[in-house]
Amino acid sequence: MSQVSYDNSASLFLIPTPIGNLDDITIRSLETLKNVDLILCEDTRESGKLLNKYGIKKKLVACHEFNQDKIKSYVVDELRNGLNIGLITDQGTPIISDPGFNVVKEVINNNFNVISLPGATAFVPALINSGLSPSPFLFYGFLNSKSSKQKKELDFLKNYPYTMIFYEAPHRLKDTLINMLSVFGDRDICLQREISKIHEEIYRDKISNIIDICDNLKGEFVVVVSGCDDVVDFSDLSVIDHVNLYLKDGISLNEATKIVAKERNVSKSIIYKEYHNGK
Repeated sequence: MSQVSYDNSASLFLIPTPIGNLDDITIRSLETLKNVDLILCEDTRESGKLLNKYGIKKKLVACHEFNQDKIKSYVVDELRNGLNIGLITDQGTPIISDPGFNVVKEVINNNFNVISLPGATAFVPALINSGLSPSPFLFYGFLNSKSSKQKKELDFLKNYPYTMIFYEAPHRLKDTLINMLSVFGDRDICLQREISKIHEEIYRDKISNIIDICDNLKGEFVVVVSGCDDVVDFSDLSVIDHVNLYLKDGISLNEATKIVAKERNVSKSIIYKEYHNGK
């Protein structure tokens, strides 16, 4: 068990930064950026724009997907030297579809504090203004860029009753929506681009209609899609067979029992007990 109390010892601070409008930063985040000894950032040039706006001058160390395995040892060494370190990414909350997880894991394994600050992230405003059911929801992030693998991922998700949230790059957007239409059917969707920026736009429609307009869209996208609302009759299935349906799709037993409990409108503990007693 790893247990660290937040005291005055050296710590790694995970600091959210604005996803667009540079005014969208908390006072606590600014104070933390001013007080740490150095800052890990995805792109020193991009982070420099934010720091320059607020008159913050700190040592910047690149931490991106290609070097985080090497940089993690450096971070632990600097924590041992008593330095406080901030971790930011180009936009939003660190670790969410951005590098830094390997660094955080290494710091935790070496029993140093990791302190996460609340703040901006793209999928929350995308969800709450989508007009789609906000709870429960599934944040998936980026789908695989290879079409065949992406279809397998979507097939895995097609029966989930939850609202689903994805990130997508502009050059892959249309192909991804075509795959969603093929696998999910023509569901309700909310496509949001450039959240909190000057050219922010929101499109709410069916997947098929959004496909027709996305050729000319540019920027960073959050895609919010309604979950599966087909009414399925599971009365002919035993609990064991019902759970096994999801296990065959690669879903964990814990998650499978949650889904089955929801679909049968009973508590998870009943499904879990019946499944294990039946086996």
